[in-house]
Amino acid sequence: MDDSINVEQSEEKVNTKFENEMILQKLREELSKSFSEYRTTMKFMAADAPIEILCLQPAVEKILLNSGCLRIYDVFNLDLAKIEGIGPTRLRHLTTSLNQFFSMM
Repeated sequence: MDDSINVEQSEEKVNTKFENEMILQKLREELSKSFSEYRTTMKFMAADAPIEILCLQPAVEKILLNSGCLRIYDVFNLDLAKIEGIGPTRLRHLTTSLNQFFSMM
């Protein structure tokens, strides 16, 4: 009889441990998702500045402004390859300016 009680207790401990692991896994996933959302929010908040602050070449700045990019975060979801007038050289300059801007954060 003692063996069956020990087996039941061991089974309960295993089940409890398994349930706790499942709860912890769910919490980790929720925390990861929340952190990702927080990071995205912070990125957009940090980029809430006029495009002029990047000190771009006047031609690049004008192209971006004409494309509707008034704030730095407007560039995030923009396919720059589809914007006429932004070639590899101007794209490199824009990328460098964005990197410099975010490195100061």
